[in-house]
Amino acid sequence: MGRLQGKGAVVLGAAGAGNMGQVIARRLVDEGAKVLVAGRKDDELARFAREIGGEWVHCDITRRDEVFAMGAAAKERMGNVQIGVNATGWGLLKPFLDNTQEELETMTALQFIGPFYFYQAMIGAMDQGGSIIQISSATATIMLNDHAAYMGAKAGADHVIRCIANEFGAKGIRANSISPGLTDTPMTASAKQTPGVYEAFTSCYPLGRIGTSDDIAAAAVWLASDECFMTGQNLQVNGGLTLRRNPTREEITASVMAAMKAK
Repeated sequence: MGRLQGKGAVVLGAAGAGNMGQVIARRLVDEGAKVLVAGRKDDELARFAREIGGEWVHCDITRRDEVFAMGAAAKERMGNVQIGVNATGWGLLKPFLDNTQEELETMTALQFIGPFYFYQAMIGAMDQGGSIIQISSATATIMLNDHAAYMGAKAGADHVIRCIANEFGAKGIRANSISPGLTDTPMTASAKQTPGVYEAFTSCYPLGRIGTSDDIAAAAVWLASDECFMTGQNLQVNGGLTLRRNPTREEITASVMAAMKAK
């Protein structure tokens, strides 16, 4: 405990009850960090900030002014910021040819342009170096049917992380991505409720289970700590999924049908 004692941290994407951002924020606090959480749901942010003894601000990642105001607020309230975690996300599953212009623009705003703003704001707030952490996805590396817009945006953000690591390493700023696979979170609750879906994915994981937000939070703590001598990397925290592959659409359907038949 105390690996992050006295460090100021920002976690964007912590406005959903029990979501990955909140799990990460709580773990950072447990390790001694001072944490400011941000997102779009003010009531939940205020509740959660009180729970962890932290700060909060409203921030829509797609609005540049709000992202930079968040960075300024973090610096004002906590002093130097040394940790910045972007845990925002929107998972669109849709056949390639059916993606609309509106959906592509929304995906890009949430998963590429907005994160770009976040990185700029965090670099501006880090006077003494620090660690920028992007929550990416295993699907930025391996295939999953009907997920092209999400996969492309995540992969693009990962490459920007590499650029930051290269350009700002001399200022003591590290930048890395964490790539979960299918993770047991509120965002995947609907998939978990469908019999057979989790089973189809589990067989693809060498470690034999679906990941949890705690797995990701543990990796985030290490990346944020002074023990970490890594930058510009994509940490595959997904139980070995990227050694194999995600199940195909047909395999998922077959697993669902078998589970329903067995009921």
